[in-house]
Amino acid sequence: MPELKYSSAEVMIVNAARLLKDGDVVFVGVGQPNLACNLAKRTHAPNLVMIYEAGVIGAEPERLPLSIGDPTLVSGALSVVSMYDIFANYLQRGNVDVGFMGGAQIDKYGNINATVIGGYEHPKVRLPGSGGSQEIAAWANRCYIMTPHQKRRFPEKVEFMTSAGFIGGKSDRENAGLRGRGMVGVVTDIGMMEPDETGEMILTALHPGKAVEEAKANTGWDLKVAAKIKTTGPLTKKELRILRKELNQTE
Repeated sequence: MPELKYSSAEVMIVNAARLLKDGDVVFVGVGQPNLACNLAKRTHAPNLVMIYEAGVIGAEPERLPLSIGDPTLVSGALSVVSMYDIFANYLQRGNVDVGFMGGAQIDKYGNINATVIGGYEHPKVRLPGSGGSQEIAAWANRCYIMTPHQKRRFPEKVEFMTSAGFIGGKSDRENAGLRGRGMVGVVTDIGMMEPDETGEMILTALHPGKAVEEAKANTGWDLKVAAKIKTTGPLTKKELRILRKELNQTE
């Protein structure tokens, strides 16, 4: 049987989708997290409750939504409310199980920079900013990050903290009064990271064909490796068919 061919983006999307559990309430982000959530709902998590920032709860989109305000999100949804209600009455009350995050930089404690590269007053690059990600990182019961594994994306410390992970360690997050468990997993095109007992991100899994040395070389700090490194499962024909055909993946 010929080996399935897939891109690095598909590896990230599929492995992120597999982290979601059937029945999870998930705050869906744009881009690749949008693909991951819709893939999970069409495979192993049919009872996934997808919430979009514009105010849609229990979205059942017939096609991949183009944005958080796409009209396809409304048809068949459980409820449509204001953005205030989404954040105040659902997220902050602890009713959201999962937040999917992304950003230009992720540091060793899972903090995210999506604001600026360089000094804040005179940045080299001005990025999109927080949107709702600051609140999602603070109040979702658990958060996942998806991003390509590149050294520039994984500095030891972010240049600007847009969304809090464990700040400088797990006790810092607790002392700040943030309720959620924080960044419990980072999915890249090389493997996966999870926080250790201090909140530092360590390598816990590799995708097939990837090596520890490759992960270390593409990380801006001395990346620690779990005592027992896992290997993620291969992508399936069904996952790729749904991703490419039904969701019309362009990422």
